Amino acid sequence: MDIENIISEYEKNRDGLSGALGMEFYSTPEEDTCMAKMRVDERNRQPWGFLSGGASLALAENVAGVGSMALCPGCMAMGINVQGQHVKAVVEGDTVTALATIKHKGGTLHVWQVEIRNSAGELISNVAVTNFIVKDAKDFHGAKE
Repeated sequence: MDIENIISEYEKNRDGLSGALGMEFYSTPEEDTCMAKMRVDERNRQPWGFLSGGASLALAENVAGVGSMALCPGCMAMGINVQGQHVKAVVEGDTVTALATIKHKGGTLHVWQVEIRNSAGELISNVAVTNFIVKDAKDFHGAKE
């Protein structure tokens, strides 16, 4: 999925959560997937040096949101449900990769399956994300102009 237009918008707003946690987004050759990476460091780890489960869920929600916006230009994607299972810890210094695959693309709801893996390719978290699609983002109360 080509997400270059979305990435440029994210780069302008690096003061948001994705920038604060160190997320980077990438296009993929498949039309139904997109990808993000995040290095485990002081921005997203627990005090004991492991990746925070909340940071993993934030990574999943953000990559699914980028994917939904790429599929629906001009729309805004709002995560309305995020459910995850964390199956393995990741230590500080490693990098995790989130691969999001769309499972349902409706007119107002998108459902994504996101697998987060460590640099060895081992499954870390399995996350389901549901996004609500706002058709005209500029008309949405609270959206930036």
